Amino acid sequence: MATLLKRLLRLRTPLAALGRSVGWREASLGIDPGAAVRVRFAPSPTGFLHMGGLRTALYNYIFAKKHQGSFILRLEDTDQSRLVPGAAENIEDMLEWAGIPPDESPRRGGPAGPYQQSQRLALYAQATEALLKTGAAYPCFCSPQRLELLKKEALRNHQTPRNLSQEQVAQKLAKDPKPAIRFRLEEEAPAFQDLVYGWSRHEVASVEGDPVILKSDGFPTYHLACVVDDHHMGISHVLRGSEWLVSTSKHLLLYQALGWQPPHFAHLPLLLNRDGSKLSKRQGDIFLEHFAAAGFLPEALLDIITNCGSGFAENQMGRTLPELIAQFDLTRITCHSALLDLEKLPEFNRLHLRRLVSSESQRHHLVGQLQALVEEAFGSRLQDRDILDPAYVERIILLRQGHICRLQDLVSPAYSYLWTRPAVGRAQLGAISEKVDVIAERLLRLLEKPGVSLTQDVLNGELKKLSEGLEGTKHSNVMKLLRVALSGQLQGPPELGSILGIT
Repeated sequence: MATLLKRLLRLRTPLAALGRSVGWREASLGIDPGAAVRVRFAPSPTGFLHMGGLRTALYNYIFAKKHQGSFILRLEDTDQSRLVPGAAENIEDMLEWAGIPPDESPRRGGPAGPYQQSQRLALYAQATEALLKTGAAYPCFCSPQRLELLKKEALRNHQTPRNLSQEQVAQKLAKDPKPAIRFRLEEEAPAFQDLVYGWSRHEVASVEGDPVILKSDGFPTYHLACVVDDHHMGISHVLRGSEWLVSTSKHLLLYQALGWQPPHFAHLPLLLNRDGSKLSKRQGDIFLEHFAAAGFLPEALLDIITNCGSGFAENQMGRTLPELIAQFDLTRITCHSALLDLEKLPEFNRLHLRRLVSSESQRHHLVGQLQALVEEAFGSRLQDRDILDPAYVERIILLRQGHICRLQDLVSPAYSYLWTRPAVGRAQLGAISEKVDVIAERLLRLLEKPGVSLTQDVLNGELKKLSEGLEGTKHSNVMKLLRVALSGQLQGPPELGSILGIT
């Protein structure tokens, strides 16, 4: 123990000296001057992209862009039995939708491809052969059922039997030329400095059996594949979930056995539900396509998943992606899990929608989106196609900005009067005021009066005069009558006159 402490202290001393230099922060992140920063997001296409995966991808993306590096998408599809049709395409589609597209990927290609593990089997076979030659790995002839029993026994007894002689191995290879390959866990696991959790070390050899690194079907397990791929793809930093922290010692032993330099590791704390429970793929509402279909903006999702965690000097709402990149600091990530409160998402979306509305070019894009939503929601019920005039649609967006959370809100029943004529019966209006015909006649006369510019203030004044000229009729009843006649609703936005074209 004393020897280990001395070694750790010696390793820490250069960092302390670097703390007094200009490049201390880069050095503390393991960024060498002139060396390329390359990170990867490596999901398994056994399901569609969800909020937890988006968070891991985002932290990798903003770290890469912060340091002028490359963000790589690699699909870990070695477990062929669990692949979900369409998941691989969905993952890349959703990264592009979120505004964090990979620089290299199965779709985009790149210098370190292919980017699907099922297409890289030759590399895993080469690495396995090198380990077999040095004795760091050995063939295992057990059936899958037997392997499962051995795994349980290994965990119980802290060892795995591997006492076959060379002659026995040769005999078995003659009968079964494609055995599984195990990695020998004999070396003392090295201590390593995680960029989030600090110094860490797990004695995997004493608590686990020798792991299978290559299955009998020629496909690697995660432990071998991620080491081989990270090496050949030149990955400089591995930012992944904290559930892989305990496996890192095992991966470092593989790097050591293969004679390769390992990357720097930063394990990200878990993203949990607001109540502290784990996010689950069984929760249909955590998948990105659910949020996209519901009208939530990608900017709002990126904002909320960084706001609930760490990695920034301040906790603030409304950050854009360029601001996230500029403000991100890996050294500020804490070990505490991030609690995701999706009930706050509408408010995040309101902020980002308002920001888009304030941009003329973005607003024109929103006009097109709202036109499509109106067509979809009302279709043949649109009595007047002029209602889709871009100027009118833009006016609606400008008047309701800050009041709505999503564009979809503008085609909800509460706003249907904006697009279709409300079905209001005379009896309903008569119940509000007996003078409905008189009010309607005087209002039409007011609207057709030549030379009058009916701004909202002028209109309000004229309506008050109209009410005063009706004996026994309160102004509130006149306004209630107009509101029901125009919108079919007893309550509505105060800007109703402006929305309906009375300016």
